[in-house]
Amino acid sequence: MRTATPPPVAPAGDHHDLAVVLFAVIVLVTLGITFWAGRRRGGGADDFYAGGRDFTPLQNGFALSGDYLSAASFLGVAGLIALFGYDGVLYSIGFLVAWLVVLMLVAELVRNAGRYTLADVLALRLRRRKVRAAAGGASVVVTLFYLVAQMVGAGSLVALLLGTNSAEARTWTIVAVGGLMIVYVTVGGMRATTWIQIVKAFLLVAGSVLLTVLLLVRFHGDVAELMRQAAQHSGAGQRYLEPGLKYGKSFTSRLDFFSLGLALVLGTAGLPHILSRFYTVPTARAARRSTMWAIGLVGGFYLMAIALGLGATALVGSAEVRHANAAGNTAVPLLALVLGGGNGSTGGVVLFAVISAIAFATILAVVAGLTLASSAAFAHDIWAGAWRGRPRRSRGGRGVRGSRGRRALVPASRRARGGADAATGTATAELTEDGAPVTTERQEVLVARIAAVGIGAVAIVLSLFAQQLNVAFLVGLAFAVAASANLPVLLYSLFWRRFTPRGAVWSVYGGLIPAVVLVAFSPVVSGTKVALFPGVDFHWFPLENPGLVSIPLGFLAGWIGTLTSPEPADPDRYAELEVRSLTGAGAA
Repeated sequence: MRTATPPPVAPAGDHHDLAVVLFAVIVLVTLGITFWAGRRRGGGADDFYAGGRDFTPLQNGFALSGDYLSAASFLGVAGLIALFGYDGVLYSIGFLVAWLVVLMLVAELVRNAGRYTLADVLALRLRRRKVRAAAGGASVVVTLFYLVAQMVGAGSLVALLLGTNSAEARTWTIVAVGGLMIVYVTVGGMRATTWIQIVKAFLLVAGSVLLTVLLLVRFHGDVAELMRQAAQHSGAGQRYLEPGLKYGKSFTSRLDFFSLGLALVLGTAGLPHILSRFYTVPTARAARRSTMWAIGLVGGFYLMAIALGLGATALVGSAEVRHANAAGNTAVPLLALVLGGGNGSTGGVVLFAVISAIAFATILAVVAGLTLASSAAFAHDIWAGAWRGRPRRSRGGRGVRGSRGRRALVPASRRARGGADAATGTATAELTEDGAPVTTERQEVLVARIAAVGIGAVAIVLSLFAQQLNVAFLVGLAFAVAASANLPVLLYSLFWRRFTPRGAVWSVYGGLIPAVVLVAFSPVVSGTKVALFPGVDFHWFPLENPGLVSIPLGFLAGWIGTLTSPEPADPDRYAELEVRSLTGAGAA
């Protein structure tokens, strides 16, 4: 049986050209899809946010798995397994189990009850601006955490490709990825984002299958030998194959792992870019079938990710993986280099370049979906729904006068959409219940595009400070915030008859604020060598992931807010939500 090959390094010299060409091809293909979709796209919000709702369950299943299988999956999870063995495998299990929660609790109900975002589900029975603002703000925060993880992964990948650890190379990569994701969203909307995800998911699964087959051939199908070689070259011996290498050193680390697992299992059902995928199919049944396709694709991928992580340790060695990137984010490309023939070989360089290009495509696709979700949350929920207000929607999607809007006469100088009154000579404009003019879909889509630019800029700046953190770990923080702020209010709204608007606002902020504050004062930000600010120490919260504390606080705050609410829940609105979520009657 073959043992570990000499330590690999990134391809050098003329071999850079092939990898750079493949990266350029990926960028050109994704831009081509974007401009093709942009020409097909209409000007309405339905097309920009939901891609026209005409994707099939299979297409949406690939897109869902594409959204979910991010840089954290392809680079971060395999890197954790390469460095920490059994504990890294446990991490991957949390990602997979989370889909059972999505399938059983939210997929069909969210598709029936909402329109574009999580806040739409809440607004069906909790028609308050504060509820929309809270849910929209939480969605923006979650997607920002997730965006930072993807862009950090892009920086690590390209730095390895160029054979350099310079901060300048990573910085320019992050800026370039940020610029591309802004173009994807502003030009192509959801239709382009979905097709990019489909292509990326196919490439990712195909690349993982290729590496896994080559790895098993290398060990003649003997998985036991693969594990023995991984333990031998891990630097930890048999402990590599046992729990506790990363999370078992102390009681605090065990709590940290439990907190992380809780966030991963519960967080997926609260991720804005995952929830928005359910609106791209025509029916709730299609949403459920999409989820089942996604579970199959995600499950198969994580089985391969486990093998690839073990293979990176066995053939590259944990020390070399850590030397190339302290967080292990480059384990899979290094493994590809070895499986292709090693340093200096044409096969090694080709396979390294192909896998690196696939990983880059993974990052580009996911950041596009995240940027679209965050811009939709800002434009649709915060700007149009909370600040400006909007009328109720009819079944066909057109604004109608309802409980949230009224017709009013306004001077001609304030003429708004809605036409003119022939008898008085004044213009009629639709106003919200607070007296604010409602927005048009064209205005809302314009704001969403502007928001994509702003959110992209913020994500770039934050990513520059987080370049040394493992991307899978960063995603764990995003899951914790989603599980703390979004999941409690979603479950309460769908299943608790007595839930009130105050309970919704308290639930969102009661989970969001503790999660963000605990992260700010955790070892992730200060007090350790791999923290965001390694030179200072102001942390007082011992856990790296806040989910163990912040998730229960989100549920508790919603319960207390409901019990202390001065107004009772509206039974008619809950009945409307219940009928619509279960039957689809009146769904968009």
